[in-house]
Amino acid sequence: MSQSHPAPVAAAESEQTGQFVLTLSCPDKQGIVHAVSSYLFMTGCNIEDSQQFGDHDTGLFFMRVHFTGGTTVDKLRASFSAVGDSFRMDWQIHRAEEKMRVVLMVSKFGHCLNDLLFRSRIGALPVEIAAVVSNHTDFAELAASYDVPFHHIPVKKGTENSKEEAEARLLRLVEDERVELVVLARYMQVLSDNLCKQLSGRIINIHHSFLPSFKGAKPYHQAHVRGVKLIGATAHYVTADLDEGPIIEQEVERVGHEVTPEQLVAVGRDVECQALARAVKWHSEHRVLLNGQRTVVFT
Repeated sequence: MSQSHPAPVAAAESEQTGQFVLTLSCPDKQGIVHAVSSYLFMTGCNIEDSQQFGDHDTGLFFMRVHFTGGTTVDKLRASFSAVGDSFRMDWQIHRAEEKMRVVLMVSKFGHCLNDLLFRSRIGALPVEIAAVVSNHTDFAELAASYDVPFHHIPVKKGTENSKEEAEARLLRLVEDERVELVVLARYMQVLSDNLCKQLSGRIINIHHSFLPSFKGAKPYHQAHVRGVKLIGATAHYVTADLDEGPIIEQEVERVGHEVTPEQLVAVGRDVECQALARAVKWHSEHRVLLNGQRTVVFT
């Protein structure tokens, strides 16, 4: 298999020592690690860190290698293709220091948005936030305070083509801004099957996963009525199956009988922020590999 399309590079790279990440998955067989390490040795590269996993259930092998070398990413991609072809690999090579361009989408709840903006500002997330997109205008000032462009893309109820037009605007923005990842930071709109397919493997969502029985409005208040003892959240890739995409990360917090509905909401905000931030960080560091309906996460 060939590699997926790399993000455009603004300027030509100079051949100086750089940091790179190779990720791959392929049918498991003897010789994969030897072939990869031999290739890196022959190209004058040095392995800094290597992680691997063989899944007996699927028969697939997964690997992430962080290495240094005095070459360019384009030359590495060109020369590694022979190794990739020989093992039928689905592989990618990225510059480790290159920040991933991200769009954050939000509706009326801004805790995850604010958390990701702050983490990006202080360097805790290796991302460059290209824009904030919302179907409301509530967080335009918040985005402006971080010098991030804000795009209001409304989805009008009762308008036949509104969702289609809104998603077309989003896709144009993704293409124009060379966006590699879209994050639904509590964006409360159901995406079309077409959009999910076009952004497959490049869009992450967060939801209250440990409250699966409490759908609709005020899920934490519903949970309080039922006396839940665990509050949790799941960060996952978005697919056409609502809230059923491959899971990247989960976070959970135990709560007692004395906790009020308002306190449950506060706990829920915290666990949602934590799970989503870790998922975005691991994806942007190329630590997450898809394994059917599951993921392999090299942390």
